[in-house]
Amino acid sequence: MKDDHLAAELRNFEEIAALLEPSPGGIPRLRGAEISGLSKPLTGAGGGDHIIYIDFKQRYDLERRIAKAEAEGRQAVADKLRACRGREGSLIADVSGHRVTDGLIAAMLHQAFLLGVYYELDRFGEITTKLFEHLNQRFYRTTSVNRFVTMLYGELSERGRFRFISAGHQPPMVFSRERRRFVELSPERLVSFPPVGMFASRGDAGERVDPGWLGYKDPYTVNEIDLLAKGDLILLATDGLIEHCEGAYFPVAVERALAESVDRSAAEICEHLWRDASAAGPPKDDLSLVVIKKTAG
Repeated sequence: MKDDHLAAELRNFEEIAALLEPSPGGIPRLRGAEISGLSKPLTGAGGGDHIIYIDFKQRYDLERRIAKAEAEGRQAVADKLRACRGREGSLIADVSGHRVTDGLIAAMLHQAFLLGVYYELDRFGEITTKLFEHLNQRFYRTTSVNRFVTMLYGELSERGRFRFISAGHQPPMVFSRERRRFVELSPERLVSFPPVGMFASRGDAGERVDPGWLGYKDPYTVNEIDLLAKGDLILLATDGLIEHCEGAYFPVAVERALAESVDRSAAEICEHLWRDASAAGPPKDDLSLVVIKKTAG
């Protein structure tokens, strides 16, 4: 009887987790770019990896917000909201662990992030580092250091500029279509911070928190990189890809798989990379990736 109850609860949790997965219609559409991704839990059900897309035009009523900001005399906010018309956001996160119950922390991040975006747009007209300071503070208060979350959130503009914040996550990888290889990026463009919730925020996060013996995290800063040419890619991935086959698959085999598929659509590149990784060896962790492709020169 107890086992039946636990099985029913597990199925219920998996159903809830499935509702948080991005739908095909939720993938952002941006002029001059294609975005696609996939997430493969190790257990075949919910796991610790998570992807969130932000299509500002589809998910949020920008026109109403612009009109409201102008009516209130907040022209700077209205201008920033207009700029969101030409952006898309992608968040990729990895909870330490790959059990179904680790999906609970991913679900917490999902809801907190999307709720925070509403308030950010209304107050500032864009997503700012303040949102991530608040998220870090809340997870510091509600999770332990052995249950951390790495996360990367980035926004791509129609011009091909990618601005991002990293919290202990694998940095974005830029793949050149012309050179058929990854492009080396300056460390100054890849500044990262501790995983979400590991350290209390030093910046103004709206509440005073005793950091204990760990100390504070420095305030988040934003990195910027550019997709320079048509057909170039940005690859975001979790440890399931980076450490696949005991780390023997990345970066050489990943680079080869991208060279084979770079002229395909972003969705096809994702599927090709997943099939290639699966053929190389069985996964030992949740595996998630996002491919951003520049389609205009």
